[in-house]
Amino acid sequence: MPFAVGGNARIRTNIAAENAYNSLDISNKDISLRQLRLSTGKRINNAADDVAGYITSRALQARNGSLKAALKAVGDAQNTTYIIMDSLENIADLINDIKNSTATAASGAQGTAEKVALAKAAGRMVEQIQTVVDSTVFAGRQLIDGTFSAEFIVGSNAVNDLLTLDVNLRPDNIDFNVQSNNFNVNSLNVTDFAGVTGLDMTGFNQVSATDLGIFSATQMALTLSSLADAIENVNKVAAYVGGVVNRLNSQETILNSQVVNYNTAISRIEDADVAQEQLMLVKSQFLQSASLTSLAQANANPQQFLQLLQG
Repeated sequence: MPFAVGGNARIRTNIAAENAYNSLDISNKDISLRQLRLSTGKRINNAADDVAGYITSRALQARNGSLKAALKAVGDAQNTTYIIMDSLENIADLINDIKNSTATAASGAQGTAEKVALAKAAGRMVEQIQTVVDSTVFAGRQLIDGTFSAEFIVGSNAVNDLLTLDVNLRPDNIDFNVQSNNFNVNSLNVTDFAGVTGLDMTGFNQVSATDLGIFSATQMALTLSSLADAIENVNKVAAYVGGVVNRLNSQETILNSQVVNYNTAISRIEDADVAQEQLMLVKSQFLQSASLTSLAQANANPQQFLQLLQG
């Protein structure tokens, strides 16, 4: 704190000039600080600017980084589930078409040749189901061949434990109620398509004029009911995935809100108030000019006393 000292009729020590110089130095430093804040837009440019604020803002930034990483993971999970749902809908449509062909073949108006033709047409759709299964891939992994299961990090709690969401498309997933997602018709387990025991989808290609197989009068009812069960089971898998998607959408919404809220908190602590900084800059510039004037006047004072030595 500077003091106005009287008795300045001295030439060895110029206290008034030193006070003016110190005030000028303070004004210059404050001008530099305000200009730095205005140029960077940040009130806290290093830890020395605000020790407590620096710690808080860095902690918030770390937390915000985790939220953004979780948001990215949620996006990956959404991409995966959207691909799965689209493929499941496609498979359900194909099974419906197969069921329609089977129902048509069950009509007494259809002859053997017509039934064989309908079976072969259904067989082509069975092959398309396999194509859908084989082509449903994300990040190099098959999604609906009964092997896919993955955990996605969707957040973290206060003690930094990761919160995960499991997307499980394996046949033993109890949320399906039945083992209903085995759509790989070329696998060894061809008699358990879509969780329906005894439904051999390769049987459509085995129908012939001499052996109607699953299109015979004795097996037709079982084939139709099995296809109906398969459609229901595919829908159960789709419903499970749909529930996962709804949770992901909810998590995405809350994460986006949290990221914005954390950005707001960080900005309030760290960012500069441009209007206030400009006001303080103008104030320091006025003080700088006044200090320069005072310093010039204080430096002139000893000259007046030196005149006493002349004579």
